[in-house]
Amino acid sequence: MIIVTGGAGFIGSNIIKGLNKQGIDDILVVDNLANGVKFTNLADCAIADYRDKLDFIAALKNGTFKAKVSAVFHLGACSSTTEWDGRYIMHNNYDYSKTLLHFCLQQNVAFLYASSASVYGDGTVFKEDLRHEKPINMYAYSKFQFDQYVRRLLPSVGSQVVGFRYFNVYGAREQHKGTMASVAFHFNQQVKESGVVRLFQGCDGYGDGEQQRDFVYVADAVAVNVWFLQHPEKSGIFNLGTGQAQSFNEVARAVLAWHGRGKIEYIPFPAHLMGRYQSFTQADIRALRATGYDQPFHSVAQGVKSYLDILNGQVMAQTR
Repeated sequence: MIIVTGGAGFIGSNIIKGLNKQGIDDILVVDNLANGVKFTNLADCAIADYRDKLDFIAALKNGTFKAKVSAVFHLGACSSTTEWDGRYIMHNNYDYSKTLLHFCLQQNVAFLYASSASVYGDGTVFKEDLRHEKPINMYAYSKFQFDQYVRRLLPSVGSQVVGFRYFNVYGAREQHKGTMASVAFHFNQQVKESGVVRLFQGCDGYGDGEQQRDFVYVADAVAVNVWFLQHPEKSGIFNLGTGQAQSFNEVARAVLAWHGRGKIEYIPFPAHLMGRYQSFTQADIRALRATGYDQPFHSVAQGVKSYLDILNGQVMAQTR
């Protein structure tokens, strides 16, 4: 059995679909469905079972979880970068991750988990090195601290442990995320509603809409996860990005090109994000490539087109 925590979420449900394509359906999904809308991400997935997150953690701690597990994909976390309840974040993201990690180490089970590019804060070098890591919010700190915990153990572990520092992932199955959904999702909604895509004005020396991020199509993120599952001898903490930053303007233009209409409007940069905003991210993927992973990544133009084909195709099918 393979366990996917956060399996009803964005990346988690896409990983399940990726496993299904490999012929794998003996999958236990662990999640918190208090936000019941997320069930739609699982409706077309082939899984063996579902278990509530709190029940699952309790079973791990009291030793009543007895299933034979081959791998755990750990995506479950509070992913809000604007959540400042440190106790809540550390309990959900850090303590939960440690519990799962030790279960996997004791059972000799592969453990592949979600870290985040947010650990680099407002730095300009995005390399898996403590010298370049400076989290600027609680979410980032929880991911950073777990990475440090893993680093201390890696030299002595006997089973696979892999952390993925996700950059700006976008794609299907993210609708439930609301304000935390990708800019590609929001730009698409804006074009449909008003024909106008709204981007932030310039900041940190960047022109209007010219802030740059490493935008990763979710299909590429899944491909990396599946590859590591197939290469259990590979462990470590790796950036998961394209290695090529692109601007928000490029995302907006890709959305407008798909619709064949609309325009861009620039709005004032929000005061509450000053000093807490990454104006530039670009994954250094040399460590990832050094493992032997050599598949290409989608550009923004390619990924956004593929995404909107799915997203708007689903919407149109539902309205027929």
